[in-house]
Amino acid sequence: METVGLDVQELIQKCAKHRVNFTMAELEEIVATNDKKRYSFNEKRTRIRANQGHSIEIDLTLSPVEPPEFLYHGTADRFYTSIMTEGIKKMNRQHVHMSKDKETAHKVGSRHGRPIILTILAKQMYSDGIEFFQSDNGVWLTESVDPKYISK
Repeated sequence: METVGLDVQELIQKCAKHRVNFTMAELEEIVATNDKKRYSFNEKRTRIRANQGHSIEIDLTLSPVEPPEFLYHGTADRFYTSIMTEGIKKMNRQHVHMSKDKETAHKVGSRHGRPIILTILAKQMYSDGIEFFQSDNGVWLTESVDPKYISK
């Protein structure tokens, strides 16, 4: 029995009890058109899950993977001093999120204020024994990033 994600019919029914009504077709549209590809179905479309998990502790069933040499983390410039002192922490998420390209990191940073893009020395972290994961929607994840692996 597949247990990753929520049963789609149960989700639809429970939402309807709280006056949040949608059809399977509408849910499929949300999954297909979400610009960040936050959700995915299983093959049979009977279960749905978040691709990264955020504040809820769930098993994302991700396997460790070797990252590229550099990854990018977008944030607001007001956090720069703190990050360079304490590193990047996952805060209320399950992991620190990073992008493979600067454009995506810039978009993320823009949501929090005046953006800065931090270059993460991912290959060096990996060589030092730190695990990386990649979600189904391409977001790179790790537990935390020590300041010694960060460049502006």
